[in-house]
Amino acid sequence: MARLLYRIARFATRRRWAVLTVWLVALIGLGGAALGLHGTMADSFSIPGTPAQQAMDRLDQAMPTAGGATGRIVFAAPQGHTIDEPEYQQAISQLLTDTSTLPSVVGVVDPASSTSVSPDRRVALAQVHFAGQITEVPAATQQAIADLMAQHEVDGLTIAAGGAAVKQVPAIGSTEGIGVIVALVALLVTFGSVVAAGLPLLTALIGVGVGMAGILTVSSVVDMSSTAPILALMLGLAVGIDYALFIVSRHRRQLRDGMPVTESIARATGTAGSAVVFAGLTVVIALAALSVVGIPFLTIMGIAAAATVVTAVLIAITLVPALLAFAGQKVLRRKDRAAAVALRSGLEGPGRVADPAAVPDRPGTATVPDNRWIRLVARRPVAVLIAGVLALGVLAVPALSLHLGLPDDGVAAPDSTQRQAYDLIAESFGPGANGPLIVTVQPDDPAALQSALTSTAGAVSRMPGVVAAMPAGASPDATLGVLQVIPTTGPGDERTEQLVHTIRDAAPALGDSVRADIAVTGQTALQIDVSDKLADALPVYLAIVVGLALVLLLLVFRSIVVPVKAAVGFLLSVAVSFGAVVAVYQWGWLGALFGVHTPAPVISFLPILLIGVLFGLAMDYEVFLVSGMREAWVHGGDANAAVRHGFSAGSRVVTAAAIIMASVFCGFILAPDTIIASIGFALGVGVLVDAFVVRMTLVPAVMTLLGRKAWYLPRWLDRALPAVDIEGSALTRASEDRELQAAGA
Repeated sequence: MARLLYRIARFATRRRWAVLTVWLVALIGLGGAALGLHGTMADSFSIPGTPAQQAMDRLDQAMPTAGGATGRIVFAAPQGHTIDEPEYQQAISQLLTDTSTLPSVVGVVDPASSTSVSPDRRVALAQVHFAGQITEVPAATQQAIADLMAQHEVDGLTIAAGGAAVKQVPAIGSTEGIGVIVALVALLVTFGSVVAAGLPLLTALIGVGVGMAGILTVSSVVDMSSTAPILALMLGLAVGIDYALFIVSRHRRQLRDGMPVTESIARATGTAGSAVVFAGLTVVIALAALSVVGIPFLTIMGIAAAATVVTAVLIAITLVPALLAFAGQKVLRRKDRAAAVALRSGLEGPGRVADPAAVPDRPGTATVPDNRWIRLVARRPVAVLIAGVLALGVLAVPALSLHLGLPDDGVAAPDSTQRQAYDLIAESFGPGANGPLIVTVQPDDPAALQSALTSTAGAVSRMPGVVAAMPAGASPDATLGVLQVIPTTGPGDERTEQLVHTIRDAAPALGDSVRADIAVTGQTALQIDVSDKLADALPVYLAIVVGLALVLLLLVFRSIVVPVKAAVGFLLSVAVSFGAVVAVYQWGWLGALFGVHTPAPVISFLPILLIGVLFGLAMDYEVFLVSGMREAWVHGGDANAAVRHGFSAGSRVVTAAAIIMASVFCGFILAPDTIIASIGFALGVGVLVDAFVVRMTLVPAVMTLLGRKAWYLPRWLDRALPAVDIEGSALTRASEDRELQAAGA
């Protein structure tokens, strides 16, 4: 691996203009394709094969209009008035008439013709039925509804909309740029050079541009969740900056030791670049493995993000060397440039030409002093290990109360139209009216449909947690009937979830008594099934990801203990991240600080997504930090000294990388969408805990305690494993051979 990357970097430095041109052409070409071909993003959280989805499919076939998405428009007269007043009635009637003519609207239920008026006659609820599911409602129709609402607000009449009547696509807002600014500051502090700091940011932006353009282009032929490109943006920025950072950092260290620019670029790419490739591979494995859980929107999300990470790796091993060749000595601070020139002159000597073999092969091996933190950890490894594990255990306690669900209008911002509609409905009709259940009744004999509907409605209405159950229509051929069930609790409440399971548990016996097949569906039931399916897939996914990564780390580090230790540390990081998400987003702790207006269940796909992304990033830091320890171990032989040296050589750059990555993720916390904000928060916390507590505290403590045993590998297994050489031993041997040849000459 090191030799291959060395040759790639040599080519990139010699053909720097060609490499730069290729990437710019790719960026411009894909950007143009994205502008012309990109499709429509949607928030599709459906999973084929779930009970609710199967019932919805049958409903769509028998009653196409009944199975479509439903929106809500709520009208509220001011205190002391009622909606029966003529001016309000005229505004309501005109708005609903205009709405009924919009594209994809198949029907509007006027509250005047239904029971959807509050007892005090102050609030009325109109339902808008759309063709297709909620993700298929045109954004133009939703915008037109918003425009009509604004036009018909008269004399204090409040009009609010929810459900499918409101645009569902999440937005990333404008706060994400804060993370990029913090990343730039961290790079400037780390490198002390504008050129060195700007290069990782520039290459990351090019990589993100290429990746995002490719994703948008593919969206023209693949149904893609609107969350997919946002996740790709998060990861593309974070890993793109970090991967370039590690190579640039190694290159600068070698330049300060007197290595010529071209040789240093190739060496840095061969050594640090090898770690980048394997770190990127762990991220790709974790993301691509999302496809094995059988959930379409997660599969697309994982593949899209993995493609962006692959782009970041390719940028790091090709474009970064090319740009470093353009920069030359300017990646160093002015005082370091002079010292490097003087050192290289001394190595060359009078009348001699510098030989790459004459400069240190292990830059900084003898010159990097132990920092204070590793000295503390090395002196008290047992105390550090116990304190660290206990602290993480305490922070992880809230994770025991993790409750999964999908967001509804009740967790939207208080000033949003969907939240206003939700609150008005809950106050006037009960929280369950925001998420009614649909019970389908499919009789053995169409002639018995009405009696089956009546009997089923009576039985369901007597169940705990049900406000009302009433017939809501039947197919023209009387093969399928529909009941609308209003729960006592809202769609995100655990008691509503229990009600769905209660009805399903009673369905076989009830169906036998009325001679019909009974099923539960509707948007609320669909969301509950998605959450259940994701929870069931979590252990399988975790086993696959951890298993594959353990094999990969075994190849990289040629040790049994190091991969196991890495996996255990990752589980601690995940537990703490889950605990933090539960405390903030589910319990509401520090909610005002993080923009959490209403505590709610944690988004159901966050655990799987967090495990996939965080595992890859955790292995990044494991590879970058422990590879330095292994490099020192291979070249030195003193296990404890190797831990100290590897940590001291890599801790500064790993610290900068963690701050940068966490900053990028945390920049999404203030996004206007709860899904994006919670993902950014979970990843930000996970990265900080994993980098600073697990990798930079617990890992060196464990490695110090184990000593030489940390690198134990049975001989038979050592012979069976292929050599990947991320520490650059092959490059060292090649340099030594050149040195011997030069001496012989």
